[in-house]
Amino acid sequence: MPTPRLAPHTPDGQREAGDKWRFPIDRRSAIVAVMGWPTIVIFMAGVINFALNRAVFGSRHPLLARLPHASRLLGSRAALVTEFAMLLVALMLAANGWPGFMWAYCGYTAFNGLAAWLILAGKV
Repeated sequence: MPTPRLAPHTPDGQREAGDKWRFPIDRRSAIVAVMGWPTIVIFMAGVINFALNRAVFGSRHPLLARLPHASRLLGSRAALVTEFAMLLVALMLAANGWPGFMWAYCGYTAFNGLAAWLILAGKV
């Protein structure tokens, strides 16, 4: 672990307050500065994924009707928790300088949309 360097002295001999323990590797910008289009697009795709999930589990598809009620209830909750975890990880990665995850999450949303369409249209 690198040793932290102390903030430089100001002309009057005092240390600068905001940079007391700055590491040389810590060059990140403020969180507010990087919350741009990737974050907005991932959030909107997350809303779409939750809506698709709700529509599929709310449908009376024969594949889901064969499951016992407890399994259906637990499965829908587990799917929502998993969906939230995927959204949270994608948002955190995009907000911390990995905007390429926007494309990965949009691809995930496209596959979810295709699967939901297949289920809701009765193709499966």
